[in-house]
Amino acid sequence: MYAGKLVFAQVMDHLPLHTFRRYVARHRGEHKVKRFSCLDQYLCMAFAQLTYRESLRDIEACLRAQSSKLYHLGIRSKVARNTLANANATRDWRIYCEFAQSLIGTARRLYADEPFGVDLKDTVYALDATTIDLCLSVFPWAPFRSTKAAIKLHTLLDLRGNIPSFIFISDGKLHEVNILDQLVPEPGAFYVMDRGYIDFERLSRFDEAGSFFVTRAKSNLKVQRRYSHPVDRNTGLICDQTVVLTGFYSRKGFESPLRRIKFKDPESGKTLVFLTNNFALPALTITKLYRLRWQIELFFKWIKQHLRIKAFFGTSENAVKTQIWIAVSVYVLVAIVKKRLKLSASLYEILQILSLTMFERIPLHQLLTLSEPDPTMSVAVSQLNLFE
Repeated sequence: MYAGKLVFAQVMDHLPLHTFRRYVARHRGEHKVKRFSCLDQYLCMAFAQLTYRESLRDIEACLRAQSSKLYHLGIRSKVARNTLANANATRDWRIYCEFAQSLIGTARRLYADEPFGVDLKDTVYALDATTIDLCLSVFPWAPFRSTKAAIKLHTLLDLRGNIPSFIFISDGKLHEVNILDQLVPEPGAFYVMDRGYIDFERLSRFDEAGSFFVTRAKSNLKVQRRYSHPVDRNTGLICDQTVVLTGFYSRKGFESPLRRIKFKDPESGKTLVFLTNNFALPALTITKLYRLRWQIELFFKWIKQHLRIKAFFGTSENAVKTQIWIAVSVYVLVAIVKKRLKLSASLYEILQILSLTMFERIPLHQLLTLSEPDPTMSVAVSQLNLFE
């Protein structure tokens, strides 16, 4: 008797499988493949992310224990550790990269009206990178230090919904500022970044495209003040100035005026100096925008704690990138489910519930709706009375 779909299958129903198959065909992901399709590989790796599996052997043991339910999970082939390892090592990681980007586009449309702490209609991005340490002898393709390997996740985070709109995976030696060359500036959008991204020649490309950046000034910045705007010092603002760069190379790279805002944080007592090319927003709003940059640090902390991107199932570059992109797609998929089902639970709560209920047949909305138990139902109807 049919009793409904498994929870895992209900979550995967939100995937655009026609789009996935198009990317598989584009990169010939199933060329000469007889069994264990790219979709089987994706579902196995997504299962590992949602249930916190630690290794390929762990995935194999768990799925073989539920072999009678694999078909209902959407997996059409027997799961073997060697088969999954070979698929991760040989099938083009760009399949999962482009598929994750497709999901990101869907999620960003769903979260387009999400508030993020500042009353601003424009899109605001936070740009930063995080390092994942690796063993140099096991991952020689990702050099970082003389005795250490690492990869960097360069991420552009849309602060509406905390959706990563751009991710670039590099070895540990690539400096963060180089990632500005990979970005396509979006007119009218704000890019919030720290001092490591200050390269005025690269930032001028954003200015010419009509984009705005907010960053902190370095201590050795050389500028000449042109005009001082009035500020309310009771808010922590010290000055709001229009300046031009006077350094030889910085002036050559960025000739337009900049806005320099000096602010003393009333909580920490630190004095911060901000630079931006936006002259329309109030100075206090600029300081609030930079404070929101901390969201990307929280995003990195969250994905490292709750997704499998620190310990890898394979050692090749293709296997590592495949695992990271599938992890990103699972994160975005859960965000899509949360928005489509209008759930009040956080992503953390949803992941914790899903990790324990993959093989249940409870309707997804009912499972993920956090509600208090009915006290009138605490006693079972069939409970016998010993004193009758």
